[in-house]
Amino acid sequence: MGKFGVKERNLEGQMVVDFAKRMDMGVVNTYFQKREEHRVTYKSGGRSTQVDYILCRRVNLKEISDCKVVVGQSVARQHRMVVCRMTLMVCKKKRSKIEKKTKWWKLKKEECCEEFRQKLRHALGGQVVLPDDWETTAEVIRETGKKVLGVSSGRRKEDKETWWWNEEVQDSVQRKRLDKKKWDMDRTEENRQEYKELQCRVKREVSKAKQKAYDELYTRLDTREGEKDLYRLVRQRDRDGKDVQQVRVIKDRDGRVLTSEESV
Repeated sequence: MGKFGVKERNLEGQMVVDFAKRMDMGVVNTYFQKREEHRVTYKSGGRSTQVDYILCRRVNLKEISDCKVVVGQSVARQHRMVVCRMTLMVCKKKRSKIEKKTKWWKLKKEECCEEFRQKLRHALGGQVVLPDDWETTAEVIRETGKKVLGVSSGRRKEDKETWWWNEEVQDSVQRKRLDKKKWDMDRTEENRQEYKELQCRVKREVSKAKQKAYDELYTRLDTREGEKDLYRLVRQRDRDGKDVQQVRVIKDRDGRVLTSEESV
């Protein structure tokens, strides 16, 4: 709390302070020096007090420039409007660069392994025994691997929704990729037409597979097990959407809320 509150704190006010301490928040109304008329949020029958508050994370207090009560504007009966002015800086997330990696997994193929072995032997000058200088040898192995096996693109792969894929769709997509490579190598009209026809066929098969998967999903949702899965998913999404998942606090013998791990 700041030092610009109104009158004395009662039991309900102490509950607000305990909540703010537990959540590491600040009561914004009390941090700005205003005339009492611009701090009183409730006025009725000659009584005036401050019962409506704006709370925010303490780490964000520096972004708030003003907070006051708008005189003459009522939200409910006898309750005045509390307004807050703040500036939010939206920072763009920097894309993390992915390191290009040598495709060592291609060595599982016999032809790639044999080609790599021959190129490496040639790079080492035909020596059967490796040189004593391991750093030089390792560098030769890495460079040969990049030339023979290739390197990854370094681009981040986007997560695709493939839970409805089946073996038929995967085979069709693989055939389409092979036809695309064939067309890239030989740009003839025949290869282009073959690739276009296979592309349309894959789209139809994907649409059928997706519709079949959704029909099975809807059928399952009508059953007892599907209803349980649905409620389980809703509860999980509700937990994931909460800002604070779990709060562990305790009060000392004097009733003060302890928030730090050492004090607890």
